[in-house]
Amino acid sequence: MRRDHWIRQISRLDPDTDYHEIYGISSSYEFPWDTMQALGFALYRTYAVPSIGQLLGQTGEFTERAQKRYDDTVLILDAVGEHGPDVGEGREAVRRMNRMHGAYDISNDDYRYVLSTFVVVPKRWMDAYAWRPYSPREVRAATNYYRDLGRRMNIKDIPETYEEFERLMDDYERRHFAYDPGGHAVSEATLDLMASWYPGPLGTAARRASVCLMDPPLRAAFGYKDPNPTVERVVRGGLRMRGRFVRLLPARGTPQHGRDSSTVRGYPNGYRIADLGTFPGRKPAQEARHSHG
Repeated sequence: MRRDHWIRQISRLDPDTDYHEIYGISSSYEFPWDTMQALGFALYRTYAVPSIGQLLGQTGEFTERAQKRYDDTVLILDAVGEHGPDVGEGREAVRRMNRMHGAYDISNDDYRYVLSTFVVVPKRWMDAYAWRPYSPREVRAATNYYRDLGRRMNIKDIPETYEEFERLMDDYERRHFAYDPGGHAVSEATLDLMASWYPGPLGTAARRASVCLMDPPLRAAFGYKDPNPTVERVVRGGLRMRGRFVRLLPARGTPQHGRDSSTVRGYPNGYRIADLGTFPGRKPAQEARHSHG
């Protein structure tokens, strides 16, 4: 299959009406690995906002059960992306997400900020490291995809364009990024989780590489020192080299979803959308029984 197969298909679609199909092609065929990294990094950034980092630290969900929270986030977003938000598992995933978030006191401003990271961070990642940058149609489609998801989450005053999302994210981070013990604890748990996916020294190297990929304001908000500039150049250069290699491969013929990733490990016997996420008031043992029952 020719390398430009999917981008030619995208060129025949309308990002204002076919945004779900375009986003599915981009995330599952053109950039499956990059999409996983970018969305994970987008969510990780939000921990540097104290109102978000504090909440996640207080619940203990992202520090004591980091693998499960990672798995659940991937699988919920996966269901919406694969099935769409209107039918079957996709609709159930949106409902599960809304019930879960509704149990916590989260401001609309924080919701808008988190939504903006899911629009902006992937584009910046693709532009920097993927085998090609996002096309204008893909940018518009991703913007519309997350605008639609935001409306279904009852978020108010959602930006209309990518540029508006970008201004919102950058401004919010300038005003709110700050060190907080809760956010730092969630960051540490997340980096430890990522390191656990690799054997021995590779895990340590992956943790250090993650710090190299952070921008200085993000590192400062988590209390991390700037890495050696040479090491940072090597890490970023290695990702760009991977992108150049992927460019030489043929187009993907079958989709790769988040659940296919080796880093999603908590449900070897399958899962139900209704059992994913947090259940305030339910003890962890009860949650585990529901998840595996």
